[in-house]
Amino acid sequence: MWPWGHLAAGYLVYRALDSNGARSTVSLLALALGTQLPDLIDKPFAWTIPLLPNGRSLGHSLVLALPLLVGLIVVLDGRRRRVAAALATGYLTHLGTDALYPALTGEWYYVGFLGWPLIEPIEYPSESAGIVEHFLAFEVTLTSGFEILLFVLAVALWIHDGVPGLRDVLRAVVDGIGRLRDAFSTA
Repeated sequence: MWPWGHLAAGYLVYRALDSNGARSTVSLLALALGTQLPDLIDKPFAWTIPLLPNGRSLGHSLVLALPLLVGLIVVLDGRRRRVAAALATGYLTHLGTDALYPALTGEWYYVGFLGWPLIEPIEYPSESAGIVEHFLAFEVTLTSGFEILLFVLAVALWIHDGVPGLRDVLRAVVDGIGRLRDAFSTA
């Protein structure tokens, strides 16, 4: 799944689970990070620096992710626990959506990444030469088109929800630019 598909699926799942609508900026940022984190771990270390067997191994393993995410939620309390739960929701949604296409087509071998390292690394027909090449090879297909529609739906619902988090992020960006400007003007 493409990054925007993971982000959209994560927001839709989180929105469905968050019945009271208390979507803090920090929780939404943690959710967004969680939706991308498995790829941020695996892709660079498989495609750019070949330390991992493929782009779905260490970061995509339920064997490793579940104990870490549950442990994080158990150890933290209050607001931090809610932020950790948002991160875990995004992370687990990512893993589930990566497993979705092969599961729907009955290609269970390609769902095996969830069990790495207990299950041998998956031999993919082709691994991308790198992240840039991966994005340059993007084509609109049935599945990528579905992900684009999913993203449009998630954005529409986010707007309907009052664009939670946007004001705080924009304020932080403006404050950061102001601090940079001040730092350069006094230097």
